[in-house]
Amino acid sequence: MLRQGSRPDRIMAETDRTAPLHLLSCSAARPLAEQVARILGQPLRSTREAWFACGEGKFLIEENVRRGDVYIFQSCIAPSDSRSVYDRFVMLLHAVEAAALSDASDVTAVVPYYPGARQDKRKGRVREGISAGLFARMLQEAGATRVVTVDIHNEAIAGMFDPARCRLENVHLTHRLARWCARRGLAGNTVAAPDVGGMERARHYAAELDARLVGLSKERDYSTENRVLRSTLIGDVEGRDVMLVDDMIDTAGSVVAAVDALKAHGARNITVTCAHPILSDPAWARLGEIAERARQQGWRFAVVGSASVQHVHMPGWFWTYPIAPLLADVVTQLNHRGSVTSAQEADGLEQEVPEHERHRCEES
Repeated sequence: MLRQGSRPDRIMAETDRTAPLHLLSCSAARPLAEQVARILGQPLRSTREAWFACGEGKFLIEENVRRGDVYIFQSCIAPSDSRSVYDRFVMLLHAVEAAALSDASDVTAVVPYYPGARQDKRKGRVREGISAGLFARMLQEAGATRVVTVDIHNEAIAGMFDPARCRLENVHLTHRLARWCARRGLAGNTVAAPDVGGMERARHYAAELDARLVGLSKERDYSTENRVLRSTLIGDVEGRDVMLVDDMIDTAGSVVAAVDALKAHGARNITVTCAHPILSDPAWARLGEIAERARQQGWRFAVVGSASVQHVHMPGWFWTYPIAPLLADVVTQLNHRGSVTSAQEADGLEQEVPEHERHRCEES
């Protein structure tokens, strides 16, 4: 039970006005946060991470954020950073608490990839934790009043937050990413879901693109981690260009099985799109083998992943969808107590095809 006059009560009472906007970032998310700050014309506030020899860390805010509307960016998956997912998440907790103790009016954690999202239920096993709920409670206790994420694995995770204390804003990429792919000739005329659980997401993309919808039924080998035995196609893809949509690609086992099934049933060109290109080993090798096979056989293979996970030195078949314009629009709407839906459905800055991409579009 909350005390009368406690911080969440005060925040709820103050939502009728716009508080000063403050953008902060943990070190792993700094490139993304700098892009958002540049779009908004706002400075990235001075902060500092400190890691001690024993492995402990702390987060310091070096400017006044009292009574401000604070947004803290963190990338829990960061291939170029040697620290673990858990190190980065705990640093986010330090940052959130630092802002709360600095008397910020609102503290929003901007975490495009929500860690633990696949651990959202027990799946018949009774002696394991539900990490998605654990992380939600930790963010609440640290002082977050809102968490912004992108295409979360299971939208039911929103119910793991106490809405009187902290709310989850799940931002959908469907409209903006579908149009981005279409303008670059990557969308095709058929949308495929890699498994039964992804059919609803694929249905939205198919509606956005006015495309045919097909699905794949995935059979896993649960005796081994991250292994897909086979995918069975539901629908017709003969002679069609297919866009395979998923929320994330980790080791790419599902993608390989899905592409094999689509090609076996006569699909022509294939684009794989995802919100979160985690691409753990051996994903790059697996996808590279498909790209080489496509080159030798004369069909197009491309992977589109958002910048929620930032990779360097990407191969030519990999396209990065910039999410900074979308997140900037979301931050603006939240700061002005506006509609996140309107930000999702707008045509943002990322839709323009820059000069350096036009040659790639023509080749694709």
